[in-house]
Amino acid sequence: MTKSTYRNPDAVLDVNERPTTGKWIGLSIQHMFAMFGSTVLVPILVGLNPGIALFSSGVGTLMYLLITKGKIPAYMGSSFSFIVPMLALMKTTGYPGIAQGTMAVGAVYLIVSVLVSLIGSGWIDKALPPIVVGPIVMVIGLSLAGTAAKQATINAAGNYDLKFFAVAILTLLITIAFNMYLKGFMSLIPVLLGIVSGYIIAVLFGIVDFQPVLNAPWFKVPDFQVPFVTYKPGLYWGAILSMAPIAFVTMTEHMGHIMVLNKLTKRNFFKNPGLHRTLAGDGTASIIAAFVGGPPVTSYGENIGVLAITKVHSVWVLGGAAFFAIIFGFIGKLSALIQSIPAPVIGGISFLLFGVIASSGLRVLIDNQVDFDKKRNLMIGSSILVIGIGNAYLQLGQYQFSGLAIATVLGIAMNLILPQKSKSEIELEAQQND
Repeated sequence: MTKSTYRNPDAVLDVNERPTTGKWIGLSIQHMFAMFGSTVLVPILVGLNPGIALFSSGVGTLMYLLITKGKIPAYMGSSFSFIVPMLALMKTTGYPGIAQGTMAVGAVYLIVSVLVSLIGSGWIDKALPPIVVGPIVMVIGLSLAGTAAKQATINAAGNYDLKFFAVAILTLLITIAFNMYLKGFMSLIPVLLGIVSGYIIAVLFGIVDFQPVLNAPWFKVPDFQVPFVTYKPGLYWGAILSMAPIAFVTMTEHMGHIMVLNKLTKRNFFKNPGLHRTLAGDGTASIIAAFVGGPPVTSYGENIGVLAITKVHSVWVLGGAAFFAIIFGFIGKLSALIQSIPAPVIGGISFLLFGVIASSGLRVLIDNQVDFDKKRNLMIGSSILVIGIGNAYLQLGQYQFSGLAIATVLGIAMNLILPQKSKSEIELEAQQND
């Protein structure tokens, strides 16, 4: 890992600081729990192997850390943005088509990475000032609120379940209490402790199914889908054209996550190690996933939420989480045990994690003293928030661009086009000067 002379005074463990072995294990497992629910949910919804998704997310994260020179504490997990095209492809081409689409996604990232390395990234500061960054970061957290609420209230039958809601709220309150009142090492793993406590509560409420854990073997090699070994890939243009364009959507989300990490760590990862490296790392992780049978991956907001809560920003901890994800991909009973964590427990934790991300966006606005008395700022911020949180998506044929992507593009465009002052503001200022 490349060391830096700068140290963030607000961090308990800064980016390149390594914890002691005991703490390292606990902190890493906490991150693995945070990303686990979403990472395995994507392949479960699509019909892929969850064990492979765990394995590919771990290997992809380690590769990401290597490409970014060990400077960015981010975790690569299964992306939700590709669920719709993957579901369609599973009914036609099967995984070989998904694999090619996933490779195409990674290739798009790598191509953009090369372009950024050639023309630089100075345009980012101009295109993404605080009035754009703050609302976008808020949208990243708040747009996930519906997902957390559904996990916390809706059971497998699709009905509202009061027991689910009770488990989610109790999990949330206990996690908050752990975060506020614990000391020492225990104060660094409130999310992990919250998940364990929530799981115990869920058991008491009778909503945990242990049968899959009892039936699972201790050791199980994931059913890897390796090109030219388990299948012979053809050229699936439909798969490529349905998935590759969505890379630009996840790219904006990835950049939003980097913005949050910049704020948390008090660094500028767009400049060091560079946007080209973080895009290349994300793209390479997706290509790796394609070659073993996993879905496309992207940086995870859940893990960023853990970083914000614990103030432990160490890349060693994220690397440890990746290591455990790889191991758990091969341990059948452990993998089954984690998969048995009920949705309301994950939902309760997500209430806090997603909220912390949104609050980070609010802090961007406050720290930069963005003046909402100015019409320009009010127009930009308002448009981004409502379009993004409301998910006013754009549907073009089989391609769907999320509200976050639309809000990001619109926010950048408005920032570049709108004048600094409206005509009425200029007129009022002239009258005051007379």
